[in-house]
Amino acid sequence: MKFYVIGDVTVDHLYHLKHLPAPGEEVSPIRANMQPGGAGGTISVTLARLGHSVLLGARVGEDPFAEFALSKVRESGVSEAAVQRDPKLLTSTITVMQTPDNKRAMISYGGANRELDAARLKKKDIDGSDALIVSAYSLIHGPQREYAVKAMGLAKKAGVPIFMDLGTGAVNSVGTGLLDTVLGSDYLLLNQHELLALTGTSSISSALLSLGKRGVQRVVVKVGAMGSIVWTPDETELIDPVKVGAAVVDTTGSGDTFVAAFAHAVLGGTPLAGSALAANAAGVLSATSVGAQTRAITTEDLNALLPG
Repeated sequence: MKFYVIGDVTVDHLYHLKHLPAPGEEVSPIRANMQPGGAGGTISVTLARLGHSVLLGARVGEDPFAEFALSKVRESGVSEAAVQRDPKLLTSTITVMQTPDNKRAMISYGGANRELDAARLKKKDIDGSDALIVSAYSLIHGPQREYAVKAMGLAKKAGVPIFMDLGTGAVNSVGTGLLDTVLGSDYLLLNQHELLALTGTSSISSALLSLGKRGVQRVVVKVGAMGSIVWTPDETELIDPVKVGAAVVDTTGSGDTFVAAFAHAVLGGTPLAGSALAANAAGVLSATSVGAQTRAITTEDLNALLPG
């Protein structure tokens, strides 16, 4: 299958702390790491490792961080034909601070990603894809939003299914203003916080009802240790988490890995519930290593963890 992925490519600075620092406090990390990341990069790398052809729409600077941010993209065989270079802005960086009990704080610099030039989007690339995956970070503002909206319009005309990956930062920035744009997606994937913020409701059930009234047909809600919820206008099903032998050490990028594995399974003909189960497995596997793209998820991994 051929996927077109639109989303950020970043360098992630990861700090694992005993506690998040208070204002003015200086703390020493339990460990520190620098890894390639970003929703666009992580989704693309995961899909490529699962055997797909992937074209990534992203933008980086002309700085040393660009090569590092794209290192796993290049290593996994993702096409960089739609990756743009910005002569002025730096490659995006994200600082992630995380405690053992999974409390997190982040500093995010959008950088070159936000200037993704829609004039360079090629219709033939969308038309020739089996699916389009869009990270909602691409919909925050500016040229990158124009690029993503244009791509979604082309996909709709071509009958190419759209998977929309919400993100906490995107929802916190735009809130319910994202709703009209993401309604055109065929598959909407998000966590509980994002679901409530997107719809302006106070419970999962009311949020899903609200989306259904707006015409949404398929929603997958990531609910952490409880697994995920698959919703359609006809049914709602809680999909159990998948147990793995290794310990969870870093959840950075797990949600993006979830999205990639879900799209992989859906396009492979797996029903929604089975696709969500595969996504649960991929998400937890990715968290057993430090960094969004460190743990390679393969079809053999998923087959070993899933029934049948």
